Amino acid sequence: MASASAQCLPSEIICSICQDTFTDPATIRCGHRFCTPCLCLLWEDAPAVTCCPVCKAVSPKMDLKSIILAEKHIHSTGNSVICQLPGSAKQMCRTHQVMKLYFCEADKSLLCLFCSCSAGHATHEHCSIMQVAEHYREHLLMQMKSIWKKKQENQRNIKKVTNIFRAWEGFINLRLVMIRAEYPKVCQYLQEEKQKHLEMLAIEGTVLFQRLNRNVARMIHMGKLLRKIYEELKEMCLKADVDMLQGVEDTMKRSQLMQLYIPQPLDPQLSTWTITGMLERLNSFRVYITLDGKIRNCHVPLIEALRCLQCSPAHRDVPWDPARPENTPTWGAQTFTAGKHYWEVNVGSSCDWVIGLCKESWTSRSDMLLNSEDIFLLLCVSKDGHFSLFSTFPFLPHYIQRPQGYIGVFLDYECGMISFINVARGSLICNFLSRSFSFPLRPFIWCGPK
Repeated sequence: MASASAQCLPSEIICSICQDTFTDPATIRCGHRFCTPCLCLLWEDAPAVTCCPVCKAVSPKMDLKSIILAEKHIHSTGNSVICQLPGSAKQMCRTHQVMKLYFCEADKSLLCLFCSCSAGHATHEHCSIMQVAEHYREHLLMQMKSIWKKKQENQRNIKKVTNIFRAWEGFINLRLVMIRAEYPKVCQYLQEEKQKHLEMLAIEGTVLFQRLNRNVARMIHMGKLLRKIYEELKEMCLKADVDMLQGVEDTMKRSQLMQLYIPQPLDPQLSTWTITGMLERLNSFRVYITLDGKIRNCHVPLIEALRCLQCSPAHRDVPWDPARPENTPTWGAQTFTAGKHYWEVNVGSSCDWVIGLCKESWTSRSDMLLNSEDIFLLLCVSKDGHFSLFSTFPFLPHYIQRPQGYIGVFLDYECGMISFINVARGSLICNFLSRSFSFPLRPFIWCGPK
């Protein structure tokens, strides 16, 4: 609703959404101008295609960072007009019956010229009300910018955890299938260990599911609180100088305090359980892989795609050189067309690595991607200090602890199964089940910088 002072102002500095003077004005593609906060709030829940509120022309959603400081001369014009309006009763000095034009920094009070020269205020620092109000408005705008960034970050976090939340039941079911498939290979006396493992996995999965649910709920609630404080900051900006100065510090303190308690997305990780006798059984099929230097220089775009998973949007424009040794994968010299085979690869403390098996024909191709067929790989990806595990074909995340040191790879060609083993813990990382191999398979290895 338009304020009383806004009704006396020219239409050029009036926002058609809130019907008040511009707060941090921004011009969209069609040429119409609005308050940045008004557009942010109006378009927040809008569909993918957003339109101008006036002419309904399609206009892309704005980047708040690029417009928060835009066209301040309009805001200044609005202030100069407002300051010419008659003062309210609150701005009239009852003692001297003149306008209060100064603000005392010492006791945060409004003073007229005579009061500012009195014995109680003569030694204090005084500024004009307009200057102080403009100073606080600038701080309010920066707080609004900060709040909106936090709200956008919170929305991204909600989306991230919601995706995990929706797929969690399917992941747990898949995890249960993989664990069940491993135990029939061991002796009958391990059945009790198997049952305990599955029960604890189900319990841990339920607990993490509940934590994910609470995590999403907290972030949704924080999103509502951030919107509320954002609207309060906007309303504070639109208040008259005198009214704004009386409540601005409390509002800004609450805004700053709220930003300290933004909930972060949960990174769920299941515990690793040792499977008794698994390493001993697999070592009976031990082979030693040598590398084929002749195809070492094969450029694989998969490594570049892996880099895109690692980098945040701010770092994806860093030059990438596929010819560098750390960006070049290596292939095993052996190929497998039958039998059971087990080998180990030392990834050390490397943050990023890819190991597994690929169809032999991929050694002569240069278009391997994360979603390519007939590649059976386990990937470890680091981003912002967090580690994620994925397997390919299909591309799936695995929410378990990051393995370090030696990773075991087991191939049962006739059964169509490939398993990845955490050697240090003697536990299963993941496996590919019920595959049908009718082509040679060659080991694939890539380790990024330590």
